Amino acid sequence: MVAFRAVQTIDQCDSCRSAPGGILGALSPTALHAFEAAKYTCSYPRGAMLLLEGQDSSGVYLLCKGRVKLTMTGSDAKSIIVHIAEPGELIGLDSAISGKPLSMSAETFDPCVVHFVRRESLRALMRDYHDVCLAISEQLSNDYRSACLNIRSLGLSRTASERVIHFLLEWAAKGRQTEEGLRVSIPLTHEEIAQVVGVSRETVTRALAELKHKALITIKGSSVLIRDRCALEALAVA
Repeated sequence: MVAFRAVQTIDQCDSCRSAPGGILGALSPTALHAFEAAKYTCSYPRGAMLLLEGQDSSGVYLLCKGRVKLTMTGSDAKSIIVHIAEPGELIGLDSAISGKPLSMSAETFDPCVVHFVRRESLRALMRDYHDVCLAISEQLSNDYRSACLNIRSLGLSRTASERVIHFLLEWAAKGRQTEEGLRVSIPLTHEEIAQVVGVSRETVTRALAELKHKALITIKGSSVLIRDRCALEALAVA
């Protein structure tokens, strides 16, 4: 594993403050000032490990720029991608609150800027500011809902193709409607999609090729055009 040195920077970015659902946007000026005083801002290159599954938690990362890949590894050393975190999200929150070992690893998917808050400082913020508690509770609730949806997709989908379709529909929520259909940017390789949905890379490639053959989607690089979302939804519950 390659080790990366974090570069401490001066925070001049409003990405995490303006991110939809981000914790900072929900804080009062007083609580925001306290958070700013408690954080350390650092930048990391792509491929840097922020958290390692099984280690003790030292604090949380608030993602300001870039994306972070959250993974879990089984006893057979196979990894699954649990979530792709985006600006405004707190990473490592459950372990920082519970004090239990980290349940997953976190690796930067892009060059990232993050704010780090020590576990003791986070608990002090939660104790002193009720809006910090509310914002953290909301993210924990969203994380729980996301986990339930993943379990439903992995456990209740009858075929591997259904899992791939559920994956596309989940990303469709981030898409942009055009005259041709819903355009979505999915910057994941077939191998990474396979790690998300729990199937082989060959299965992902085959499922996407079948959807293209049916003229339901078009793929060009990382851009996916969903031509008929209703048809995809029908296949997902067929």
